[in-house]
Amino acid sequence: MNKHQKILSYIERLPVGSQISVRSISKNLNVSDGTAYRAIKDAEAKGFVSTVPRIGTIRIESPKRTYEQKVTFAELASAVDGTVLGGKEGLHKTLKRFLIGAMELEEMAEYISEGSLLIVGNRYNAHKLALEKGAAVLISGGFDTNEENKKLADELELPLIKSPYDTYTTATLINRTLYDHDVRKDILLVQDVMNKTPYYLNVKDSIEDWKQMFEDTNYTRFPVVDDDMKVRGVITSVDITNKRNMESKVDKIMTKNPLTTSPRTLVASIAHLMVWEGVELVPVVDEGDLVGVITRTDVMKALQFGPKGTKVQSSYWDIVLDNFTYEKHKDGITFKGEVTSVMLDQMGGLNSGVFNTIILAAAHAALRNDNDYEVVPENFTLYYLQPVQLNEEIEVRARIIEKTRNAGKVGVEIVHNDYYVASALFAAKILKSSK
Repeated sequence: MNKHQKILSYIERLPVGSQISVRSISKNLNVSDGTAYRAIKDAEAKGFVSTVPRIGTIRIESPKRTYEQKVTFAELASAVDGTVLGGKEGLHKTLKRFLIGAMELEEMAEYISEGSLLIVGNRYNAHKLALEKGAAVLISGGFDTNEENKKLADELELPLIKSPYDTYTTATLINRTLYDHDVRKDILLVQDVMNKTPYYLNVKDSIEDWKQMFEDTNYTRFPVVDDDMKVRGVITSVDITNKRNMESKVDKIMTKNPLTTSPRTLVASIAHLMVWEGVELVPVVDEGDLVGVITRTDVMKALQFGPKGTKVQSSYWDIVLDNFTYEKHKDGITFKGEVTSVMLDQMGGLNSGVFNTIILAAAHAALRNDNDYEVVPENFTLYYLQPVQLNEEIEVRARIIEKTRNAGKVGVEIVHNDYYVASALFAAKILKSSK
């Protein structure tokens, strides 16, 4: 384990809420300031720590990528350019809900709950009430509070934050932070779907070791690492073919310098790379060390299914295609439907994004033809011929021009009253699962 990894491991073991600095890391682990700084920034990127203006860097909950994950008060303080007046030990806690204190104290008390955030101005009694009910406080308008409330916040470990912005701006910034968080949490990363306990071989292992692992696991592809867990290659059954000397070392026949990926790479991105490179398995590395593997099967499941095992569909596609019916035929598929208000642009015509969505959906459906594999777009050319208005019926005809085991081309036409509205040519790679 190198110095960088040791620092990350040290930070991860610190209690949540601990304050972290370059100086303390350098002193405790006997490393240079530069090494400590880079490790802290990496820990921040991984989500182990958060930097709050005028407070410093603190240890927060480790990222678990659960789909119930919440925003921490530290993130909110940063989003509103906040100054923490008290309760900094509670900055790692997560927000359940927030409310604006624009009512009488008695009425306000009914809505404040533990884990919530009260946004309020220069009202000391409201600050105290919220803290006593287990809520954090965000004071808008740049106002302060009294020393009694600051001490109470410290005792209860509930953040007491002031922001220079007015209440409306503060609430808007918090809403934006929550929205951005919701968007990010639904984006699948490699770390969400990879195999975190992969089977692997060492460069010193022999073909006989590969054969034994194959018999034990029924897998045919394995990453090859050195004694420091650095990935040096990938070995597959193709490499073993016609090799009779079972004592030969795998590093002599493996594919060296293989394609690798990071745990934080988008699944959609690695899907494209696997198609273009023609690989079935990609080692996942962090700081050069093997931390997992991702296969075509993993990618396909991620593209087709959500983390809870339910079918994933883009809400935009759902809205656009909601009133369309389709009919399969020998060389493709036909969509039929009506142009609705949600499909229009500001001029009242069919939105260009909707054109793309309908055409892509038809082309995908034609190539997949109900098979359990994914289609990765390679090229898409669209020609607009005629505008379409509200409530008009359109027919989308997707015809397969060419299809092989790994690729296909589809011609798509959109027709209204026997007039051509648009036409497109779609080319794609076909991603099939494999062992």
